[in-house]
Amino acid sequence: MTTQRLEAFSDGVIAIIITIMVLEIKVPRDVSAAALVELVPIFAAYAFSFVLVAITWVNHHHLIHSAKRVSVGLLWANIHLLFWLSLIPFATGYVGNHVHQKLPIAVYGLVLTGCIGAFLVLRLCVAAQHGPHDAFTARHRVVVKKNLAGLALYAASVPLAFVTVYASYVIFVVIPLQYILPQQRHAPE
Repeated sequence: MTTQRLEAFSDGVIAIIITIMVLEIKVPRDVSAAALVELVPIFAAYAFSFVLVAITWVNHHHLIHSAKRVSVGLLWANIHLLFWLSLIPFATGYVGNHVHQKLPIAVYGLVLTGCIGAFLVLRLCVAAQHGPHDAFTARHRVVVKKNLAGLALYAASVPLAFVTVYASYVIFVVIPLQYILPQQRHAPE
């Protein structure tokens, strides 16, 4: 298998994930502005999750292009990531319908923890294909620190949701800001 086939498969799964998320936004039967206002939390959850999936897709694209070959370990690490990403539509709908409730926010945090953890595993699989003095390895060291910090914060968002949902929301917003640009642009000079 080539990296292009792996990327094409992943692109297809991610496109389905985005499609499933938008299908969770039900058209109101009422044509009033009030009916649309009721959809604001659901739409906000969708928009935020869309951005998260888009950031993951962009960084996945750059990471897979850094792979030298497609190994069985890389395939399973990629499937692991897609599993966690496939839970985003459920978690998005759950939190969008219950924006102030602790359990839905904790579930959303758990799914995001799984996503960043799985992406870290995928990154480690790609990094194992590179030598210690490779250009990818220098970037990898910097990004792994960022991944570990994000993993710790997302994991903290789960119990924090039961203390204050707002702390979890802050974590949900802060971490993606670190990943908006592809990993290669964060490389040290």
